[in-house]
Amino acid sequence: MIMGLEVKNIVAGYTREVPILNGVNLTAQDGRVTVILGPNGAGKSTLLKTIYGYLTPQEGEVLHDGKRIQDLKPNQMLGEGIAYLLQGHSVFPRMTVEENLELGGWIMRGDQKRMQTALDFVYARFPRLREKRSFLAGILSGGEQRMLEIARLTMTGPRTILLDEPSVGLMPSLVDEVYEEISKLKDERYTILMVDQNVRKSMSIADYVYALALGENRYEGPREEMEKKLDDIVREWI
Repeated sequence: MIMGLEVKNIVAGYTREVPILNGVNLTAQDGRVTVILGPNGAGKSTLLKTIYGYLTPQEGEVLHDGKRIQDLKPNQMLGEGIAYLLQGHSVFPRMTVEENLELGGWIMRGDQKRMQTALDFVYARFPRLREKRSFLAGILSGGEQRMLEIARLTMTGPRTILLDEPSVGLMPSLVDEVYEEISKLKDERYTILMVDQNVRKSMSIADYVYALALGENRYEGPREEMEKKLDDIVREWI
């Protein structure tokens, strides 16, 4: 049994007649960072949505630590130890930083002691959020909002995190801050499956890389091997 995520021969899309994914295979091993590359329309975000239950695969299966999860709904995934950062900003701007974090721990809303322990843990990791715990999330900078989103993912102590375009829309200096936080998650041995158009940045922290094209596996390999092929891979996209 493989610890982590396994995607086996997944066919999925938004209509049955025109699938976006056409037999994709992928393994995100426990405690490692796995990056998915590909041009627009390759199926990267569709794959993450399928893994997390937003889309039901027409064929194939998804496993987490050997357990089939492709029939689960998104609201069941936190209970399975899987969290998902959606593409684009997802903070609740009229709620405080702390209220946003509490929403991230909604599955333990009936256990105030556990909720407080989780908040204390998050504030220890993200001291800037502790300083701004009573601020409305909407007045935070773009980088701070993304930091809040990442912190919110960790509230329930997931083992596996899906990241969809974590650097999208951010200035280069803020991208560096976000990747510092992702690197900390890597150091803490979270299992991370990530999509990001910032190819160089995502490759810099990857352990293993997949490249998709037209909803199919095109290349895969350890980071060191894929870095040697990167120019050829990007040239194909163009």
